[in-house]
Amino acid sequence: MLSGPAAPRGPSASYDFEEPMKTALEEALFLASPRLSPRPTPLLSVVIHGSVIALWFVLFARAFFLHGLLAWSAGIAYIVYDTALLVFVTIKSLSLLRPTEVPLTEGPKVTLGVIVAAYNEANVLPDTLQALFEQSEVPDEIVIADDGSTDSTGVLLAERYGITPAPDGQISAPSSIYPTLRWLRVVHGGKARALNAAITSISADAMMTVDADTLLALDACRAMRRAFAAEPELVAAAGILTPLCGKTAEGRFFQWFQTYEYIRNFVSRYAWMRAESLLLISGAFACFRREAILQVGGFDPECLVEDYELIHRLRRYAVDHGVHWTVRVIGSAQAFTDAPSTLASFLRQRRRWFAGFLQTQYWNRDMTGDWRYGKVGWLMLPVKAIDTVQPIYGLTAFALLLGFLFTGNFTIFGPAFGLIVGKIVIDLAFHLWSVYLYRRWTHNATTSSLGMAILAALAEPFTFQLLRHTGATLGWLQFVRRRQTWGTQHRAGLLGQRSSTRPVE
Repeated sequence: MLSGPAAPRGPSASYDFEEPMKTALEEALFLASPRLSPRPTPLLSVVIHGSVIALWFVLFARAFFLHGLLAWSAGIAYIVYDTALLVFVTIKSLSLLRPTEVPLTEGPKVTLGVIVAAYNEANVLPDTLQALFEQSEVPDEIVIADDGSTDSTGVLLAERYGITPAPDGQISAPSSIYPTLRWLRVVHGGKARALNAAITSISADAMMTVDADTLLALDACRAMRRAFAAEPELVAAAGILTPLCGKTAEGRFFQWFQTYEYIRNFVSRYAWMRAESLLLISGAFACFRREAILQVGGFDPECLVEDYELIHRLRRYAVDHGVHWTVRVIGSAQAFTDAPSTLASFLRQRRRWFAGFLQTQYWNRDMTGDWRYGKVGWLMLPVKAIDTVQPIYGLTAFALLLGFLFTGNFTIFGPAFGLIVGKIVIDLAFHLWSVYLYRRWTHNATTSSLGMAILAALAEPFTFQLLRHTGATLGWLQFVRRRQTWGTQHRAGLLGQRSSTRPVE
């Protein structure tokens, strides 16, 4: 049984986030957050994190002292590690060959609230809201968590949706046109603060977070509601996202690669879910049990990836308090989301993602290798420790390979290139396997192509993969410099495309 701070009830009430609920949420965050209440770092965690960094220095140095293929040890280590992960995901995802969506028995009714995070999203907000109004099972509450928008969001909500503005920090009365819709505007302070204000302003059992540039499939709310009704211990669930980019040549390039990247990533999330150690939930489309979120203090405003950090806190709280909470990815809950369409916006996004990942890994370093946290402690977090330097390994391997080529050292370049060709073959097989499983799992074959997946597998190692690693390296710089800025993102994929991109059932 979950318990947490009491919240005001009723959709027509007026709430002030500056009052007691804010204090209660901050107190809960202080108690649950390792950032605010640091834990001692065990020796095993120091050894794990230190080893992956020390190994890089050793492998990089071998390039200057050894001859033959072993001089490219950084590349060999990168290929072996990445292949091992693919084998793990393949094994853990075999269950997708069986029927994946077991008919759910009707459990106790679960009310569902949707929080739409928005900051200067007036251009895409109408499509996002219309998709919510058209759900096969409409949400009980919809709150626009407006992070101090300076565009025409206020005019749009007042004139088109009949909402009378309330003072900043207080939630409005319901819309005169859509009674479940309300507007909560806060002083601009970041997505996490806006979400926290909305959490304390709704009364639903489960709350779904949806970015204002995310378009839900017709059955998305129904799928989430039923998942939470069927499993009382479920506290967080990820929906399936398909990226949508602009129609320029550059946008098509990024949509092509990101489409198959997302497919592989969601199959991987399923595998980690099967291993009882899923940590990655996309806040652009996720659902949480509200009482559990209140107990751990909501979203952390100081983290660049507040959704990812929150799952660590939920996992930590469950172990520390002796409760069994589960985290899942729901294949029948689907949506499109706006994704970067330009090189600059892509690098900004990946820089922020990786810097936030490093923040979270550092704050939760005491969990790494700790058997008390189950597979999260002894499997997932050690893997994530390796992931902190994997992009550096990848870029180092590529730079060394170019060095061997341009200096005419073909005794190293030739065998190394042969290994790369072998890895491409493995990646190609995994690409096709992932697309096949994804289609069985989501019952959606319209957003992927086996032919384009093959081309992506062949081209990615020399293009998109290097861009991902570059963005991650920039994230390292942001983390070291302790910069908290998100950077400006420009929406290009969702605008004016609702009728042609509506996700299938």
